[in-house]
Amino acid sequence: MTAQSQDAAQAGSEPGRIEASPTPTPDRSDDGTAHVHVEGFAEPVPAVVELDAPRDGVPLVIETPEGLERAARAIAAGTGPAGVDAERASGFRYGQRAFLVQIRREGAGTWLIDPEPFDDLSVLGDALRDVEWVLHASTQDLPCLAELGMWPDRLFDTELAARLAGLPRVGLAAVVEQLLGFGLAKEHSAADWSTRPLPEPWLRYAALDVEVLVELRDELADLLASQGKLEIAEEEFSSILASGLPEPKPDPWRRTSGVHQIRNRRQLAAVRELWTERDALAQKRDIAPGKLIPDSAVVAVARAMPATVPQLIATKGFHGRAAQREAPRWLRAIAAARSLPDDELPPLHLPTNAPPPPRVWEDRDPEAAARLHTVRPRIAALAEDLGMPTENLLTPDHLRRVAWRPPAELTAESLADSLRDLGAREWQVERVLTTVLDAFEHPEPLPVRKKGAAAEH
Repeated sequence: MTAQSQDAAQAGSEPGRIEASPTPTPDRSDDGTAHVHVEGFAEPVPAVVELDAPRDGVPLVIETPEGLERAARAIAAGTGPAGVDAERASGFRYGQRAFLVQIRREGAGTWLIDPEPFDDLSVLGDALRDVEWVLHASTQDLPCLAELGMWPDRLFDTELAARLAGLPRVGLAAVVEQLLGFGLAKEHSAADWSTRPLPEPWLRYAALDVEVLVELRDELADLLASQGKLEIAEEEFSSILASGLPEPKPDPWRRTSGVHQIRNRRQLAAVRELWTERDALAQKRDIAPGKLIPDSAVVAVARAMPATVPQLIATKGFHGRAAQREAPRWLRAIAAARSLPDDELPPLHLPTNAPPPPRVWEDRDPEAAARLHTVRPRIAALAEDLGMPTENLLTPDHLRRVAWRPPAELTAESLADSLRDLGAREWQVERVLTTVLDAFEHPEPLPVRKKGAAAEH
């Protein structure tokens, strides 16, 4: 617990921080700091002190070129890491672009920047060159920041750090509460951040989100160092930056929720045509596609294949703000799918090199099933010993793939190379290699199936 946390935890010690009434009654240390016992922690943690206002007040939103230059100069002149966050309008606007960027750095204060008036925010990226960025769940915000010309040279992800440290809860508000003793409200996290002007309570929330990030980073770094995991975390952060932005997924329309219900290629073509038409209209109107017609409506209409407007409107499950108003548009998409030659219809499934679902392994490859059956609980036990989630010790997909198709000549070297090829980091390979190799070399017998189980597969 930092000195700032200790000072703030004393009743009435700092403006804008109101001490919550902890339950149960907290213990008091010699310096008067309140602590309570929290599940998952052996020692008492600080009693929660609600944060209701930024320490320097709510900043004005920067929306002019002069203001942006002023922010960049101040941030560049600051010291130490910078807390960075972005607010999107998911579910309201098209795409995942940022509608507010928050930055706080020692000596520079907190800055709230509206990206909408600017072509990009690369001047802020330049101001933060060679500076460590502190983000929570960085992979959520890095893509929209990259769209604005901002990308860190160094990274500390407080959400990932909390996972590696084995904290019981890893949301920002939960980690701040657990380590700093501050209560951080999250009631505006799902708000429509494209709203203009942004309400003052939202701006207060946005400023508070970066207010404690650097302090939280220091606490997590100390905790990881005490557990011998700081180098692991640094390797993970470097891997995120080295990986860059994810590649666009092929056939994004196949991610339509409920598309698994489609068992007919022509109906699948209708899903594709409807999705494509909806996406184009959503982009033109700058609105989330699901606001026009939801995925469930796309699938319902594709299954029904109506030919007239009355049939379309009467389709059970077809609704949305643009369902009836844009009926001719949706009918044209269905007609396009209906008129496609058979050889132009999309396949029901794309070819993949992924292993089949584990539930069918015993029938298709009993040896692979035995390997997976043996190695899974051992990796879980190893993760528990290391005090981190199993999926952070080794990505489940990596484990399935190497269990399904291990190296032809199984050795420590070949297995390590296979794990690296799949994307496992060096620290992961070092910690799981012996366990995986032993499980593959000496797999345990599969459990005897109950009668009738084979028929279910």
